[in-house]
Amino acid sequence: MFDHVTIRVADRTASERFYYRVLGAIGIDMTHSLGEFIEWGDFSLTEATAWNPVTRGLHIGFGASSRERVDEFWRVGTEAGYRDDGKPGPRPVYGDDYYGGFLLDPDGNSAEAVHFEGVRRGIDHVWIRVGDVEASKRFYETIAPPARIRMTRDTPERVQFSGESGSFSVLTGGHVTESLHMAFPASDNEAIDAFHEAATEAGYRSNGTPGERPAYHRGYYSAYVLDPDGNNIELVNHNR
Repeated sequence: MFDHVTIRVADRTASERFYYRVLGAIGIDMTHSLGEFIEWGDFSLTEATAWNPVTRGLHIGFGASSRERVDEFWRVGTEAGYRDDGKPGPRPVYGDDYYGGFLLDPDGNSAEAVHFEGVRRGIDHVWIRVGDVEASKRFYETIAPPARIRMTRDTPERVQFSGESGSFSVLTGGHVTESLHMAFPASDNEAIDAFHEAATEAGYRSNGTPGERPAYHRGYYSAYVLDPDGNNIELVNHNR
């Protein structure tokens, strides 16, 4: 579902240490550590700046291959002094075989290791707390066709969108998620043009017109719009 999800952190070294330790416990290895971004496959972090502040109020779930791996994620994190956000155990409210364990990263975001039958490796789901669920629902419905996502849950408190695998939800909460970057893969450059056109014609703010971004790599073609809470949403085609 995700091409990549990026968070901005107050202390790059501290956050790198946290995610290196706990993601390593569930078999997700660092894939890139040079330059501006540190990456673990489809998840990355970068230092916050004055104009791009720290990501807060986010919940992100990473797929684990077994319940034992979930236990190890939580054990490694708590033994290293990181804050518990929910001991490993069944969460039947999310599914009959859903098993999760939760920690807080150095900036207070909730990181989960989750196992269930068919869970994907990497990012399984993202939860975004929003100021107005209905407004966020309208935004993501607008970009759904070119982003190849579909609404799979619709309640006043929470709306979920899913792709071929994985999901993200917008939901009510005391602290609105801030400064998140979420990118979806596109099948071709025309889908990116359609994404940007649909969003801007609906009144949403552009954060970067369609075009190639060779700073990332040759052929990287993308566009950016801001959701109602100011999160940076991207559609990207790597042309590889």
